[in-house]
Amino acid sequence: MPTSIIITSEFSGSVVAKGATDDLSAQLLRHAGFKQIDDWHGRRHRLPTTTPLAEQVAIASHAAEMLRAARYDVTLPPSLDTARMSPPVHALGPYAAGAELLSITDQIRAADDGASLQRTVDHLLHPEHGALERVREALEAAGEQVNDLDDDAYALADRFGFASEFISSAQSELVDSEAELRRVGASSTSYSAARTVRDHRDAALATSPAANQAKVSSASSAPAPCSVTSHPPRASTPRR
Repeated sequence: MPTSIIITSEFSGSVVAKGATDDLSAQLLRHAGFKQIDDWHGRRHRLPTTTPLAEQVAIASHAAEMLRAARYDVTLPPSLDTARMSPPVHALGPYAAGAELLSITDQIRAADDGASLQRTVDHLLHPEHGALERVREALEAAGEQVNDLDDDAYALADRFGFASEFISSAQSELVDSEAELRRVGASSTSYSAARTVRDHRDAALATSPAANQAKVSSASSAPAPCSVTSHPPRASTPRR
């Protein structure tokens, strides 16, 4: 009986393949791009939640093709099958670019370390293919087109040109930020670990409340030291 493998998309946005318990199916899934996880839940394969939707579909479809060619029974939902999926319906209707940027924003908020944050932000800041560069070009083109269509609308064309320059300024402000983004969180993690060790050391060296109370009790029960009061010498009375 052929092994049944189910590839599904979870609520978290991650794509998971279950049922690949033998080495061949596991190797095919890893080759397609899945990451293998072996823990107390058993063996399974997963794509990171930061994987773009188009890439999830491509990887899942490719994995299903290879598994079926190897005579595995594969269950793949239409949303992950390039052969059966319908054109995506964007949440913002005709504003597909805005929907893509919303997806990038969600991935930024879901980043769990500096490296994954940098990979996602790169979709915005890449000098050739990033979203900021595409927006800058679009604004610049809009200003040029206004000039081509109406010579008298130069003021409007200039406004688009100024907006394009503002985007350039934003790009200049964030240039070479990749390395800094990858280090985000690393120093705070080290500080937290050092602080934990210091707190544990201080707790180990601290005197217990019971010992402090015992010292107070011992001090209060000890006899008070004798005090010697000195008096000024009397003046001698002269003899008659």
